[in-house]
Amino acid sequence: MVDSNKNPVLTAEATAQLHEGVNLVLSRWAALRMAVENEWGGRDSVQKSQQLAQIICHALTQSKEKVYFEDIQKMLEESMLSLKTVIEDGSIEEIAEKLMFMQEECAEGNFNSIKILKETNTPSFSYVRQARSDDEDDSDDDNDHDGDNSTEMTVDAPDSSLNKEDMMIDEPRPQEVAEVEDGWTVVASKRNKGGRN
Repeated sequence: MVDSNKNPVLTAEATAQLHEGVNLVLSRWAALRMAVENEWGGRDSVQKSQQLAQIICHALTQSKEKVYFEDIQKMLEESMLSLKTVIEDGSIEEIAEKLMFMQEECAEGNFNSIKILKETNTPSFSYVRQARSDDEDDSDDDNDHDGDNSTEMTVDAPDSSLNKEDMMIDEPRPQEVAEVEDGWTVVASKRNKGGRN
């Protein structure tokens, strides 16, 4: 019987599988990916995320003391704080639970959850980034959009399935014509008059 105050002893294969599983789970965690891609923790965000994976793997495979769910949760929270990211969506608990489940499975020689992770198609992501030159700065007013920077995020992109006719609004809004309180009338701006195709 396994001592409940100690981590389970893993075989070399189980340890390797668990390491791979931890890396897969963390690389697919949207909050961590966004923090790393956008360097919210600074230029060493990639190293911080890699360090998180190493710390968790060490705790789950080499710690003499039993590692509990709360321990993993605290490691995740502290790591995200080092990336200047506060997580309130419940994903920390979800990730901690997955990692603890994987450890239990690996201790039993069962690698099914890791196999499923490997086979699951996910958006491609890599912690490897191209080196930046010293003359580049982090200002937001750079207009260098080459289109090949895979680390940029597009927010609120328009739905490409809509055609231009669906997006154009030619009809005046009822409030533009209606009389407002105190006898005032709303008049359409000059930019809306003329020049329509």
